[in-house]
Amino acid sequence: MRAPVDTIAAPPFPPGLPWINVAPLRMDKQIGRPVLVEFWDFCRPSSLRTLPYLKAWHERYAADGLRVISVHTPGFPASRDEAGVHAAVARLGIEHPVVVDGDALVWTLYDNEGWPSRYLFNQSGRLHEFHFGEGAYEDTELAIQELLGVEREPLRPLHPEDEPSARIVVPTPDVAGPYSGPYVAGTVWAVLDGRGTVTVNGRAIAVEHPGAYVVAAHPVSAEGVLDLHVGLGVECLGVCFSPGLAPPGA
Repeated sequence: MRAPVDTIAAPPFPPGLPWINVAPLRMDKQIGRPVLVEFWDFCRPSSLRTLPYLKAWHERYAADGLRVISVHTPGFPASRDEAGVHAAVARLGIEHPVVVDGDALVWTLYDNEGWPSRYLFNQSGRLHEFHFGEGAYEDTELAIQELLGVEREPLRPLHPEDEPSARIVVPTPDVAGPYSGPYVAGTVWAVLDGRGTVTVNGRAIAVEHPGAYVVAAHPVSAEGVLDLHVGLGVECLGVCFSPGLAPPGA
């Protein structure tokens, strides 16, 4: 969304935080280049769904001067471990800078409200645009191009429901802890920790690291019943539901 926010200065990064893929960065040293800051959590499905856009923008515009920074602020106990964040960054193929915000210091400076959230700052270190939640990817990319003075075809939507004109169905609200029962969603995720196996509607899924695992996926939004059994050595921290396209004729 656009707003009269260009008087808001980028908060500094607190000293002493761990960084991945880069030496510790200072926001005041980024003056002269646009900076895109994204809050994420590797255990949150919404963060994982947004991540491919962040990676693509880094690949497409870093050479033009864009700095992409992901701030990892944990929302689950399983994502608080710094070593787990390092492992997730490697597993997910993230090459841009990541700051580990284990105690939510950066989160507090931004007065942030949820995951994912992104803030685009201009070359003067002033807020140019922001967005909370998934979506508005084309708007963000066009704003990046505006600041860089480049024109390119924006990324095509990476998920069908990301299309601005898509008709989607509101999914079942996320549930803390393990859940079995009815749902409405395009995709169902279980946030899992430990090592072992969970069984979903009779299908075994291996759990090898903490994170969000897809346990059911549908081409369009569907009504289903989840039967989740958590095996030894595994803890289910929550079950999350992502929206899907409205079925034809709905």
